[in-house]
Amino acid sequence: MTDLLNNKILVVEDDIDNLEYFKRLLLIKGADVIYAKTGEEAIDIVKKDDSIRLVLMDILLPGMDGLETTKQLKKLNPRLPIIAQTAYAMQNDKEKCINAGCDDYVSKPIDTNLLILKMKHLLQIYFS
Repeated sequence: MTDLLNNKILVVEDDIDNLEYFKRLLLIKGADVIYAKTGEEAIDIVKKDDSIRLVLMDILLPGMDGLETTKQLKKLNPRLPIIAQTAYAMQNDKEKCINAGCDDYVSKPIDTNLLILKMKHLLQIYFS
């Protein structure tokens, strides 16, 4: 299965178990995976690497949270698709994420098929 072949995905996640899950999932799907454990690190990576095609953004990060990180990334590259992912899914969390600039939202535990569909959809919109 190479649903995401030749797409560089930045995973912003501070939890090592979640990070390993996303890395394995995305590598199986053919993506080139890079990662950041903080919002500040994610911003530095995006500044230096314009080949990133999509960001999976954890919302609860140490230091700069995922919402503020998303705002900063969208200032750097408004056409960089960002999918928020969080374990703390409250009624208005999706709205907060979209208002911060995220293109989509998934809650943990992750529905793998739904996540891949959302990623493919955004990659098609932004890069085809």
